[in-house]
Amino acid sequence: MTETTILALYGLLVLLTLLLQATGALTQLGMGYLLGSRDEGRTVSGIAARLERALANSVTAMVLFAPAVLLIEMAEKNSSQTMLAATAFLIARLVYLPAYAFGITGIRSLAWTVGFFATALLYFLAL
Repeated sequence: MTETTILALYGLLVLLTLLLQATGALTQLGMGYLLGSRDEGRTVSGIAARLERALANSVTAMVLFAPAVLLIEMAEKNSSQTMLAATAFLIARLVYLPAYAFGITGIRSLAWTVGFFATALLYFLAL
């Protein structure tokens, strides 16, 4: 496995998050509202709302993680350290999604922190 493979796997996790979020929104808001112009603001609640927030956070994490991995790749600075950081990021994000969806705040915050510092480490290793 490589850092870019981990990036692709994380992309698939973000897609899964989007699918879960859309399914939750569909259940609560109905197809008619989702297919319409959505001029009338409606919100979801519970797991669907947490998945909506998890999706936004996952996209932000992707925006930060992807360039770090690509910089490592372009600079040919792949190492056991970069692989460990990328793996830690992916595992953290795999834990983050269900922890957020089910409201397990301590685990969610820990997973977010691990993912954040793993991403930061990748940037430092790219220098």
